[in-house]
Amino acid sequence: MSSVLDRIAARKRVEVARASALVPLSELKTRASGLPKPRNFFSAVVDESDRDHTRVIAEIKRKSPSAGVIREDFDPVRIARQYHSAGAAAISCLTDEADFGGRLEYLKQIREAVPLPVLRKDFIIDEYQVWESRVAGADAILLIAEMLSEAEVIDLQILATELGMTVLLEAHDVENLLRVRQHVGFPHSGYSLLGINNRDLATMSTDIRHTFRLLDLIDDRSIRRVLVSESGITTSNDLARLREHGVNIVLIGEHLMRQADPGEALRRLLEQAA
Repeated sequence: MSSVLDRIAARKRVEVARASALVPLSELKTRASGLPKPRNFFSAVVDESDRDHTRVIAEIKRKSPSAGVIREDFDPVRIARQYHSAGAAAISCLTDEADFGGRLEYLKQIREAVPLPVLRKDFIIDEYQVWESRVAGADAILLIAEMLSEAEVIDLQILATELGMTVLLEAHDVENLLRVRQHVGFPHSGYSLLGINNRDLATMSTDIRHTFRLLDLIDDRSIRRVLVSESGITTSNDLARLREHGVNIVLIGEHLMRQADPGEALRRLLEQAA
């Protein structure tokens, strides 16, 4: 694991301990029992009948460790509405506060403002965070292979599925992709996506060719159809190149967040790629 993720994992353990002291896991479970079922994130982004268009998971974040503050005039609800109007298939929202300027309450605010399913983008290392995500209004969660053992991936996937949430299981490098690819679609195929993050954790640079390189390691068609390319996607040509390689789902964040109107930027991107 990179030193960046090591540091974040240590911080998350402290955050989980503090949160569970304030709201015990038993209380989260009680709150979750009365909630309506999550929206179907998986079906919103996976469409086998249409391989000619790209489904975009549009991301909302204020800042990042590599870029600093991305957007000063940060209004997650307004941006979510712009994304919805522009044709986003789903929304990803950063909830990590220390490094990304996110908040857990953004999930509910966004979900109440738009009908799209919402992914909680955070560093999930404990079952408490999965229950916390469900209560906060998440329809899907991110699991990062570099931060978890295989046993942890399996346990967290099972719990998320039991709670009706989709899992985006993300890998950055070859070693971790090989380690977790067999768990995509577990325990049920309609609840799991595989993400390839194009960001190099050592240099923090991005390159969509990373997705093409790692695709060679995925022979299973059922996994390829749920593949999500993440980071470094900025142009309609990027979308076209990914589709040529059979990748029809992307997650785009920083590029859109830097534009004066993120929704209009997304609309142009999709129109030019059509």
